[in-house]
Parts: sequence; structure tokens; C-alpha cells
Amino acid sequence: MTTPDPLPRTGVIVTGPPRADAGDVATLAGFGVATVHEALGRVGYLGADLRARQDGLRTGGTAVTVLCRPGDNLMIHAAVEQCAPGDLLVVTTSSPCGDGLFGELFATALARRGVRGLVTTSGVRDLAELRAMGFGVWSGAVSAQGSVKASAGAVNVPVVIGGEIVRPGDAVLADDDGVAVVDRRRVPEAVSAARARTEREEQARRAFAGGELSLDRYGLRDVLSGLGVRYVPAADAGTP
Repeated sequence: MTTPDPLPRTGVIVTGPPRADAGDVATLAGFGVATVHEALGRVGYLGADLRARQDGLRTGGTAVTVLCRPGDNLMIHAAVEQCAPGDLLVVTTSSPCGDGLFGELFATALARRGVRGLVTTSGVRDLAELRAMGFGVWSGAVSAQGSVKASAGAVNVPVVIGGEIVRPGDAVLADDDGVAVVDRRRVPEAVSAARARTEREEQARRAFAGGELSLDRYGLRDVLSGLGVRYVPAADAGTP
């Protein structure tokens, strides 16, 4: 049996990739990025460079991935056709780029197809219009700089953002805290882990509201002691 050659990084548009279950993705989105990231062992976070360009929006979708050349948005045009309801477009470039590769016209086309939002390492523009239409955007930059449509890239191939691999069909979650990816094969596990973490946090919330200290609840006094941290009366501390 021969092993198929890996897909090229450019010059390919992959159609019909398998996607994570839409119901599970919606459940994960409800837990939020921070909870899911922590519940899975602090993996999947795409980094602090991706900033929400609106306030208070929480969403999740299945990834349609796009690899563009810097300053060129040709492959985003190609990707729109591959999007289905419940997807979330994930765009990166082959080298750093802050140009405004995405704007209100793209968002209009994607919203018509039921796409949940955009995550891009590059720039976006038309922010006022994007906010007015409620289309969620998480980007590495905001820039009026335009783009060309001249270079081949790829659609629905694995891409790397913030040191994490995003594969087509993976669950991508986004909110005010940032963006996280969950391998589509781990989505059911992620739902269970996030639900358990949420229950533990609710128990802690009730305890803290009742006056318990996190030092005691999490056994952190022993951690401090093990690190040699001491409590010293102010009179003995030599402070002015």
C-alpha cells in the first residue's frame, strides 16, 4: 500500500473536508475560549496577537482555512465558495502581513452563506461596517492598505497560527479573550472536559462568595511554603 503524497502548500483548493459536529461546536462556544483552553490542558490558544474587533461577541464554527500570499487576497475569494453554514473562515499568510485583506464586501458574502466570523493573522478594514452588521472579526491588525489578486495560495489545508495547527473542519472558538482551536477529533472530549471545569468553577465561585480564600481552597499555602515564602510582621520587615 502506498502512502499518498502530502498536499502542496499552494495551488490547491480542497473541497468537502469533514467537519466537527455543529451542535458540539456550539456547546464549546458557550463555554468560552479560556475555559476550553484550560480544560484541554492549556492547548489550542492561537495567541494574544489576534484581537477581537468588537466587544461582547462569542462565537464558534468549523474552520475553512486559507493560506494567502502577503498583500494578496485571491484565495479568500476562492474560499468563500467552500464555506457552508456554521463555518468560520481562518486566514493566514505565508509570511507576516498586516494589510487589509478583508472588508465589508467579503463579510456580506460570507454572512449570506451562514459563516460565523473571520479569524485572520493579517489586517481587516471597514470596521464600522463590520460592527454594524454584527459580523465577528478577530485579526492581527487593522489597516486600510489594499491588496492584489495575483498569487496562488491554498484553501482547506492545515495552517499554523500562534504555534498551533488549524486543520479544515476543526472547531474554532472566539470571544473577547481571543481565539482557540480544537481538533475535530477531540471535540466530544473537549465538551466533557469543559463541562466538568465549568462545574468546578461554579463550586469555587460559591465558596469565594462565602468568604473562602483561594489560598486555602487550592492548597496554595503549601506551595508558598515549599518555595520558601514567609509571612513577616511589618515591624520586622524593615520597611519605612
